[in-house]
Amino acid sequence: MIEAVVFDLGGVLIDWDPRYLYRSLFEDERSMEAFLSTVTTPEWNERQDLGRTFAEGIAELVEAFPQHADLIAAYDTRWEEMLAGEVDGATDLLAELFDARVPLYALTNWSAETFPIARRRFPWLGRFQGVIVSGEEGIGKPDPRIYRLVLSRFGLRAERTLFVDDREVNLTAAERCGLRTAPFTSIDRLRADLVVEGLLPPTRR
Repeated sequence: MIEAVVFDLGGVLIDWDPRYLYRSLFEDERSMEAFLSTVTTPEWNERQDLGRTFAEGIAELVEAFPQHADLIAAYDTRWEEMLAGEVDGATDLLAELFDARVPLYALTNWSAETFPIARRRFPWLGRFQGVIVSGEEGIGKPDPRIYRLVLSRFGLRAERTLFVDDREVNLTAAERCGLRTAPFTSIDRLRADLVVEGLLPPTRR
C-alpha cells in the first residue's frame, strides 16, 4: 500500500526548457541548438543544480567562450523566461491527491538560487509537505544519498513511497533504494497509475 507520493518537478509538473528563452535570442534553430549543446550544456547546468552559484558558472563559460558572453549571461539574468508554466493538468492532479489526503513531497534537481522564483510563480508548491532541492543539499538525483535523505527527513518507508520522475536513470536509482516508481509521460497516464495504486478513484470528481 502506497502511503506517500514524491514528485519530480521539472518535466513533470513544471515546464522548464532553456529553449523558451533562447529562441528569442537566436535567428535560427540550428544555431540555438549548437549553443545549448556546446556552451550552456546540460552538464554545465547540472553543476548549478548541485550548488555551484550562477556567478561561478557564468564566469567559467565567459572565460571559455568570450564571443558568447551576452548569451551566456542571459542564462542567469533571464532565467525566468525558461519557465513556460505548469504542465497542463498538474494542479488539478495535485488538488485531487491533496483532497484525498495523500501526503505529497517533492524531490527536484534545481539551483538553490532559482528555486525561489518557482516558489513565487507556482503557489501550489505549498501543497507539498516537504520539498528537497538538490542545490540546497549539494547532492542530486540519481545519487542514492538524496533518496535516502528524502526517506529519513520525512519519515517515509521506501516500500510504501511512490516516486514520480520523467528520467529513467532517476527512476532506476530510486528503485535500487527500495522506492516504488511511476514513470512520467503525461498527466493522464500518471493519473491512471495513481488509480491502479488506489490513491485516486477511477473517475474524476
